[in-house]
Amino acid sequence: MAYVISIANEKGGVAKTTTTVSLGGAIAEVGQRVLLIDLDAQANMSLALGFEPGKVANTIVSAFLENRPLSALWQPSQVENLSVIPSNSEMGLVERMLPTRPAYEETLRRALQSEPIPFDFILIDCPPFLGAVTFNALTASNLLIMPTQAEYFSIYALRNMMSLIRRVRAKSNPRLTYRLLLTMFDRRNRIHRTMNEQLHTTFESGVLTSLIEIDTKLRESPIAGVPIMLHAPKSRSSLQYRALAQEIIDYVKETAAEPA
Repeated sequence: MAYVISIANEKGGVAKTTTTVSLGGAIAEVGQRVLLIDLDAQANMSLALGFEPGKVANTIVSAFLENRPLSALWQPSQVENLSVIPSNSEMGLVERMLPTRPAYEETLRRALQSEPIPFDFILIDCPPFLGAVTFNALTASNLLIMPTQAEYFSIYALRNMMSLIRRVRAKSNPRLTYRLLLTMFDRRNRIHRTMNEQLHTTFESGVLTSLIEIDTKLRESPIAGVPIMLHAPKSRSSLQYRALAQEIIDYVKETAAEPA
């Protein structure tokens, strides 16, 4: 059964989509079969992997509004072991329509459970707000990764994320776990170092050991239409996302080995 990871944060500009693409690419690089699902109406993840939102016929919108099976929607990317279900602007309609349906928060989970899913990992790129679509993603997920900058506004936004986690656990997914990922980190910045220490003190094991530093190469990879490890395989961010991928894989193995 595929292990489902949502990448979400209410705060925009924290490298959420970059993390989805880069982590997915790094996991695929070690031979794991990965499916990326784009739930954002801006469709930046789709675009970053070479899918033109206005020209893609099959998108995740069809799963939500037409109950189409996910197997009819995923498409291979340019990257070995990496497939994609793209998005488009109609996800805005999904956000408005979902709450009118009974048990709407379980729509994506039902789609994932309704047929065999031939992937080891599923990564979901969530929109930058905490609405019905994000609630769906977290209901369907084993793990939530919250990219965050080591800056005040980004960390303050975690309050709402933690509130959402409590709501999801209470209503639809009691086993949801989370981890914080520091992104766009600058070791030379004293405030970044201080915030990093405070996060580890507050959340302890809830903060991933891996972190992602500032790297201009990350801005170039969406133009190339491939994850950073294909665009600049020896770059700092490639090495850091590979380390993150290994940390996640190890975490999944450890949790799978724990008694129920």
